[in-house]
Amino acid sequence: MSQDLAVGDQAPEFSLPNEAGAAISLKSLKGTAVVLYFYPKDDTPGCTKEACDFRDSQQRLRKAGAVVLGISLDGAESHKKFIAKFDLPFSLLCDEDASASKAYGVYKQKNMYGKKYWGIERSTFVIDGLGVIKALFRKVKVDGHVDEVLAALKSS
Repeated sequence: MSQDLAVGDQAPEFSLPNEAGAAISLKSLKGTAVVLYFYPKDDTPGCTKEACDFRDSQQRLRKAGAVVLGISLDGAESHKKFIAKFDLPFSLLCDEDASASKAYGVYKQKNMYGKKYWGIERSTFVIDGLGVIKALFRKVKVDGHVDEVLAALKSS
């Protein structure tokens, strides 16, 4: 379990079901830049704003040659509702056993109101068509994040 991925590292391979139950793997996206964003929970304020920012920037991201994928610990039904409610134009992957979250080092112990629990630390990885990490953002602040991602795509 790698906690310290860095720019220039090979991105960990994953294969996860999307909201429709289809398996999506990093291998299957070879040749395409991938914006892989990990978020804590469907339909919560920060996660909704982040998803909608990616939705609203979809054309600019596509122009930069990238496909966007969101990953959370939620299941397919939750993802389906989230996608339908906010008209999200990209797949959300179900990491119910946290295997991808652990591989990318974003599954962390968190503390809310004195209660400790495990969950996803909001993080984004920009991965090039060869599967190499071009940029990574940890503890993401949602405001302005999509612009950071677009800048990283343009510089790679």
